[in-house]
Amino acid sequence: MSNTDQPNLADKSFLSVRDLKVHFPTDDGLVKSVNGLSFDLERGKTLGIVGESGSGKSVTSLSIMGLHRTGTKRGAPRISGEIWLDGEDLVAADPDRVRKLRGQKMAMIFQDPLTAMHPYYTVGAQIVEGYRAHHPGASKKEARKRAVEMLDRVGIPQPDRRVDNYPHEFSGGMRQRAMIAMALVNDPSLLIADEPTTALDVTVQAQILDLIRDLQKEFGSAVIIITHDLGVVAELADDILVMYGGKPVERGPAATIFESPEHPYTWGLLGSMPRLDRELQDRLIPVKGTPPSLINVPSGCAFHPRCPYAELTGGRSTSEVPALAEAAPRHHAACHLPIAERHRIFTEEIAPRL
Repeated sequence: MSNTDQPNLADKSFLSVRDLKVHFPTDDGLVKSVNGLSFDLERGKTLGIVGESGSGKSVTSLSIMGLHRTGTKRGAPRISGEIWLDGEDLVAADPDRVRKLRGQKMAMIFQDPLTAMHPYYTVGAQIVEGYRAHHPGASKKEARKRAVEMLDRVGIPQPDRRVDNYPHEFSGGMRQRAMIAMALVNDPSLLIADEPTTALDVTVQAQILDLIRDLQKEFGSAVIIITHDLGVVAELADDILVMYGGKPVERGPAATIFESPEHPYTWGLLGSMPRLDRELQDRLIPVKGTPPSLINVPSGCAFHPRCPYAELTGGRSTSEVPALAEAAPRHHAACHLPIAERHRIFTEEIAPRL
């Protein structure tokens, strides 16, 4: 995107990612973790990024947050494309500027709070540090009061006492709540949650999802939920982006993707999701095969070695990379199957099993 294509600041998109590529040089070859990703996110909306492990979800989030190592050091990724946050291009920005935005305008809830939080410092001290980093004029007393308020806001009982506890003294659900309090202490406009309910029991999962939803309404934040669990995005997301092999394969409104998905990979994800709203008729159907190597990504459509319908494309699936094309208003899919054929397959073969 050229300078003349810079997003209009009057546009509703608060976050705009354009042709993002994140490649890691290794001794075995170039790992193309993210290889051409574009999406937009408005204020107050939630985007769910879904895919198997290794599809590029977390690498995308770390790129937005500016948490990849940069420079020419061994193992540093090669990042190209543009990430516009409220009119600023984070890829081209000075690292100090990105560091200032991180925590203040954008924040992240990490997958495992026990490893993301420092074990030698109390939970309160870590929240205080994050607050004072962006409010240098705040006293320790003011910052501690803010930490207690945030712990109370995320539902931690006796916050004035628990603020002095260490992370290991919290249960898994309480640690996740404390991580959310830390992320939200500076009222960020963008919140990224990377697998926020992993390793939590279903009751606590529901509480965490309800908490994120309530806090989003209160703060008006744009939210990105990164997960492999479609049940999570069904609860929260306004739009869904499905990734496979470092690329987007389907994107659209959540309701549309759940009701009429267009890509065979999305069909597989939906078919492998347990349902509690109907009697179980058959065993869950896993997506056959394994995710592709991001060093040697299959030619053509990366999903074709696992796709049961690849032979219906006349050889295009093995030789031609499919474009992310519009299948319906606001609904895009990267598939060589004709739209009419996809609809027939979904209606006759897939939908009855879902």
